[in-house]
Amino acid sequence: MSYAFDPELAPWVPMINDLPFTDIAAARAAEKVMTANLPVYEPARPVDVRSALVPGPEGASQVPVRIYTPVGAEAAGSGLPGLVYLHGGGYVLGSPDFCHSDLLRIADQVGAVVVSVDYRLAPEHPFPAGLEDSYAALVWAAGHAAELGIDPARLAIGGDSAGGGLATAVALLTRARGGPALRMQYLGVPMLDDRLETPSMRAFTDTPVWNRPIAEICWSHYLGGEGRRGGPDVPAYAAPARAADLSGLPPAFVYVCEFDPLRDEGMSYAQRLVQAGVTTELHLYPGTFHGSVGLPGTAISQAMVSDVLDGLRRGLRARSTR
Repeated sequence: MSYAFDPELAPWVPMINDLPFTDIAAARAAEKVMTANLPVYEPARPVDVRSALVPGPEGASQVPVRIYTPVGAEAAGSGLPGLVYLHGGGYVLGSPDFCHSDLLRIADQVGAVVVSVDYRLAPEHPFPAGLEDSYAALVWAAGHAAELGIDPARLAIGGDSAGGGLATAVALLTRARGGPALRMQYLGVPMLDDRLETPSMRAFTDTPVWNRPIAEICWSHYLGGEGRRGGPDVPAYAAPARAADLSGLPPAFVYVCEFDPLRDEGMSYAQRLVQAGVTTELHLYPGTFHGSVGLPGTAISQAMVSDVLDGLRRGLRARSTR
């Protein structure tokens, strides 16, 4: 298909090499090379970065996390806002390394403590492994808020792509289990629906970075086999678009891209949140595709980053540090 990409984004499209999702080992190797070549954000003031192992779900191993703490940020009351962040990668790829610069920026410019979760990946660890790891990290962060310098009343869950899907599921799971109180949920281009029936998912079979064939592979791995994808027994904690009741969830910041198969499921979920009485902010960026937020030197990407940072500040009631 021909797509009306933003004129500043269009030159990037031929340079984007889609990862070989049909071979997960090869895709992970290619991702490591790509990650090593990413530019690193330079914070305006120091951000302390450290790694830790936190208790995992019952019967599972510890969960690695990476903690970003802005040095010298002004805390209001009992601490800084906190964000438990879940990386993208279609539930089969990704690591804290890939989103390192993004989280340095959030810690620096939002003035928040960020806990980045290295959750287990499919196909080796299908649902609910990644979800339970993410929830365990949230529970740990809330329980160690004072040690981390986090105000427990300003704790959020968030992520992008598959991480946005996990963040959505964690919010649902936290509501069901009576878990930590969440100030907001940040859902960037969230991956929410295994049924793959929305107009955008049906139409966008060859878009860069993410498209329907890739979605089919990743959902099948995450759900433990191709035969389960789209079937009647997939729980809402795996595919949050299936959740019937969205009431009582934390306020949400959602953004989607025009030429992204995930566009319609994100927009639909945001609309349903509003209808359920959940304060929700939705951004749709014209001319963009999955991953556009990470492309440097374009006005639309800069606007996307600015909106995310501002949304986090407002959602967490944090002062701008710039």
